[in-house]
Amino acid sequence: MKLLLDTHSLIWFFSGNRQLSNTARIYMEDVKHQKLISLATVWEMAIKQSKQKLTLALPLEDYIQQKLNLEDFELLPINLNNLAIISSLPFHHHDPFDRLIIAQAIVEKIPILSRDLAFDDYGIQRIWD
Repeated sequence: MKLLLDTHSLIWFFSGNRQLSNTARIYMEDVKHQKLISLATVWEMAIKQSKQKLTLALPLEDYIQQKLNLEDFELLPINLNNLAIISSLPFHHHDPFDRLIIAQAIVEKIPILSRDLAFDDYGIQRIWD
């Protein structure tokens, strides 16, 4: 199964943060699942780093490349059809990165691993608990 990771899910999984739900952890540890890291997530992480709201042991590019070198993680590009979906989304969620991740989940027809309950208002599958 393909899974799209929300930013906090990716960070919490690799940092061993206990805020990651057991269900999300089980999905992420299962090598049968293909975990997708959106370019929107990488972009959000870069902004968080520039605001000193995120500290990583490696430079961001190296951190993401290290995760992609694991065989069940893959980078999900941002496509024009993702952006077209965003223009028609209602504003249940106002965060631009999350709106892009929601659009990607709609286009790719894949669930998102996220604790963000606002995602549920978009008719996508959200996995957490």
